[in-house]
Amino acid sequence: MNYRALNHEDIEVFSEAISAFFLNMTHEPAVVRTAYLLDGTASPLWGDFNGVIDVSGGFRGSITFSAAHGMLSQVLQAIGEREHSEDRCLDVVGEIANMMSGRARRHFGEELTISPPSARLRTMPPAAARATGVPFAIPLRWRAHEANLVVHLDIRR
Repeated sequence: MNYRALNHEDIEVFSEAISAFFLNMTHEPAVVRTAYLLDGTASPLWGDFNGVIDVSGGFRGSITFSAAHGMLSQVLQAIGEREHSEDRCLDVVGEIANMMSGRARRHFGEELTISPPSARLRTMPPAAARATGVPFAIPLRWRAHEANLVVHLDIRR
């Protein structure tokens, strides 16, 4: 089966999705910077918390939202949550990854099959990469915090 790498329009979908998440959920925009290619074919887990969605169908790969505890605590506070425990941070990082995947489905169509989110601490080993293309990192800043959305997808031609 032949697959193609992501193109500029595909990456733009994810950049707009992460920007919309922060504006809609926290009423404060995130500054989404230019996406760049990562070295290698593995998706790194950078932040304290990582929400991972595996995709299949006419696609293979994953979408990962990676953030530090400080950002997630402030996101939880902004959406009215009082508990900022490790479990709540894992829930919110998985939910953010899930929302990114939902928006991606609108762009790519019903053929994009999305797994339930998997939330992982940085200390957990990353899952084996399913995509063979190079992953893209989409860095963002919200308030004083940095986070990354890593999109590692192959798309069937």
